[in-house]
Amino acid sequence: MKKINSIFAMIFLLAATGCAEFLEEDNKSNVIAEEFYETAEGYEALINANYSALRNIYGDDPWMFVCGTDLYQEGRDRPPQGLSKYFELNSSSSGVDFLYVNCYKAIQLANSAVYYADITEQTGVTTQYLGEARFLRANAYFLLVQSYGGVGMITEYVEEPILQFDRSSAEEVYAFIISELEGAMGQVSSGAYDGHVNQRAVENLLAKVHLTRGYEEFGTADDFSKAAAYADNVINGQGLNLTSEELWLPDNDMNEEVIFSVQWSAGSISSDPTGIGNKQQSYFGPYMGGSEVAGDAPYKTYTTLPNRFALDLYEEGDERWYATFMTEVFARYYDYFDVDDHSGLMVEDFYEPRWFTAQDSIDYVSAHPDVEYHSYGTTDPDGGAVSLDRATMIVKKFDDPNSLFGGASSTRDFIVSRLAETYLVAAEAYLQVGDPSTGLDRLNVVRERAGVADASLGEFDIDYILDERARELLGEYHRWFDLKRTGTLVERASAHNSWITPSNFEGANGNQKILRPIPQNAIDLNQNKDFPQNPAYE
Repeated sequence: MKKINSIFAMIFLLAATGCAEFLEEDNKSNVIAEEFYETAEGYEALINANYSALRNIYGDDPWMFVCGTDLYQEGRDRPPQGLSKYFELNSSSSGVDFLYVNCYKAIQLANSAVYYADITEQTGVTTQYLGEARFLRANAYFLLVQSYGGVGMITEYVEEPILQFDRSSAEEVYAFIISELEGAMGQVSSGAYDGHVNQRAVENLLAKVHLTRGYEEFGTADDFSKAAAYADNVINGQGLNLTSEELWLPDNDMNEEVIFSVQWSAGSISSDPTGIGNKQQSYFGPYMGGSEVAGDAPYKTYTTLPNRFALDLYEEGDERWYATFMTEVFARYYDYFDVDDHSGLMVEDFYEPRWFTAQDSIDYVSAHPDVEYHSYGTTDPDGGAVSLDRATMIVKKFDDPNSLFGGASSTRDFIVSRLAETYLVAAEAYLQVGDPSTGLDRLNVVRERAGVADASLGEFDIDYILDERARELLGEYHRWFDLKRTGTLVERASAHNSWITPSNFEGANGNQKILRPIPQNAIDLNQNKDFPQNPAYE
């Protein structure tokens, strides 16, 4: 079945590029792809390219993952207004084609890997590589179907442009994703995670896919129970053994909680050290340098800031407050990472938590007389001067002390999935299947690790789960999908994001702007003029 936009059908394999730290880059530009990918060396390079495609999806702009939700608002720089505020959202809006373009590029690479798996001379690990490619293809389609609904599906290697294509239903896309993942399960490694897709990563994605499909009108009766079972298989008795702080130490990216991640290395961005690294650190905090700014400080854009609602979710004693935010900024930024004991360092800025009393404030200033003291309520987009450096809360969990000032120079891994979220997926699945007690047990494992009291059965509902996901996963690229999945996007974004009202979501013919629009370029290039746009944008 060949159904795809011509612009993506024309994406052919060029030179293979290295992707993760465990794979070596090997450019065979003097050998045509057809011959090169039939060799063992060439096929491994093709798998490299499949992993490398993840960098474009997760390492670049975060707008389609986090904008227009209940947790993040605009800072000094403006994200695309359609994705951020909805009322300007249409098929030609900036950023709406981001996942459409990059996921189809990933799909084309995966289709090539599936095709060459049958003809390569590679032996021994071809089946494992095939399973990895199928996982990556399923992951790309999952991002597409959540964002746009039904899309054109292509599952074969494309050699010539396809100028006319149809649109598969969302139900068909979900069925393909699940079939691909079930097939990949028996092909990928059953060993520990080393950067390659393994069985645990496959089961984790299956849990998320079944959970998401369970909310759809075409969801099956056993979707939520399957989601719970797959999540429990991933958990398999493993507790959350790291502290919240340890999770995000810059030298601990491959920790025991990571299920799947996108990897960079210094060598992989050496040709353009400020342009092709991981950009995640630059979007979630307003720190733009101190005395060391000329080349040594990390780059922050002031673009996507946690709002008041997000900050209000944390309670006294929650270790995630200190693991997520840099509440004290020292005279030298990197002193934070260079030394464990910060007691003797000069504090330049302090960000007050919600639970500080008047006496707590007096005591802190007395101990740090030269500090710039930021009172609670003045450190978010609703109450802060977002145009000023350090005026709003600094998200530190993604910071890379080895990155350069300016651009996307971080070589830290991007964590796509980790165990704490799997516990929360299980909690949600058990709630939906009608077993809230078991779901509460899963959620409370996450709370216990954070050092806060267990939630009670009386308060355990979908809103509580979403609040817990916000506390645990702030800045990680899940939030828009969480709200869209649970049918709470309009309600929660309107209630907690001061830029958004319910009327912002009003689209054509009384339809709401929940799905993103199919990009206009894709429609214009399609010679099938009956291809439907999503209803809110017709």
